[in-house]
Amino acid sequence: MLDSIYIILRDHLLIPAIVILALFFTRPLINKYLRKNETYSQLGNWIILYAFLIFFLSYYQNSTWLFYPFISFGSVGINLNLLIVSFLIITMAFHISKVFTKQFLPGVYSRYQLDRGIQFTFNRLFHYVIMIIAIFMTASVVGIQLSALTVFAGVLGVGVGFGLQNITSNFISGIILLFERPIKIGDRVIVEDIIGDVEQINMRATIIRSVNNEHIIVPNSYFLEEHVINRSFGSPFMRLVAPVGVSYDSDPDKVKELLLQVAYDEAKENPAVLLEPKPYIHFVGFGDSSLDFEIFVWVSDPRDLIKVKTNINFKIFRIFKENNIEIPYPQQDLHLRSVDKDLLKKQFSKSEN
Repeated sequence: MLDSIYIILRDHLLIPAIVILALFFTRPLINKYLRKNETYSQLGNWIILYAFLIFFLSYYQNSTWLFYPFISFGSVGINLNLLIVSFLIITMAFHISKVFTKQFLPGVYSRYQLDRGIQFTFNRLFHYVIMIIAIFMTASVVGIQLSALTVFAGVLGVGVGFGLQNITSNFISGIILLFERPIKIGDRVIVEDIIGDVEQINMRATIIRSVNNEHIIVPNSYFLEEHVINRSFGSPFMRLVAPVGVSYDSDPDKVKELLLQVAYDEAKENPAVLLEPKPYIHFVGFGDSSLDFEIFVWVSDPRDLIKVKTNINFKIFRIFKENNIEIPYPQQDLHLRSVDKDLLKKQFSKSEN
């Protein structure tokens, strides 16, 4: 009895135990080296796991229990060897895709000066291609004939008809967004009065980060079916409108001169404010209690609109105060055309008493 246990430990468990210990002590060194680059922060643990699984498969390749089918699907028997190999192929393909898109492809993008949106599109396409190849390789290793996938496609079609329309629509919409690019990574968009920047276009949904640093998850189909404002589409230049009202005692020509000075002063301090097209002062008209003006300035980046408008408003208030130009309060005049005489008599009698 003891001899048989010793033989099992010596022939089947001793060397794997030594390998596990060696990998365990090697793991911190690998992680320390790879974590110098953020891309590889978790790759060290996966490398150790892959090394152990490959050793495990090669060491026990002659063992019958490794190939014993515990589940059967028709003529295909699922055993532990197939599961481990499938796991290796799928996960290794995922990490290879991640390493290439984070480490090697950025050098190509910078060489050809591709914008952020095109980079994201190529990264997604590369990832999808790698994962599709991995899935087909896994199917081939397991023993599933590609012709059998027609049955799966039929079942999937029925599933789409009954409950997967939304998921399929969003997936196809995501592909269209990546190719047609009505929106792209980094665009400043307005979705239901929420202003934000597009951060990711995933398989099912697009991630938008609002100006309040809130992340909004929007289904991909929304961008093809609903009204969406893309401030960065085409030219990123945008016209900023800053309204202001002055009292009727003010000189409109003087107001125009001061507002133009505000626009040019802001352009000197902030390179996002453009001087071509030139700033323009629009005399809107005669309001109920003020002469209404608007400053038109062009901004090179939509992300700077709020900052520029705030600075302009501060400058307007300061320069108007220095030049004694009043920004009036809203006011209304009440004219009494007729009053009841009896009511006036009662009021006078009360005041006399």
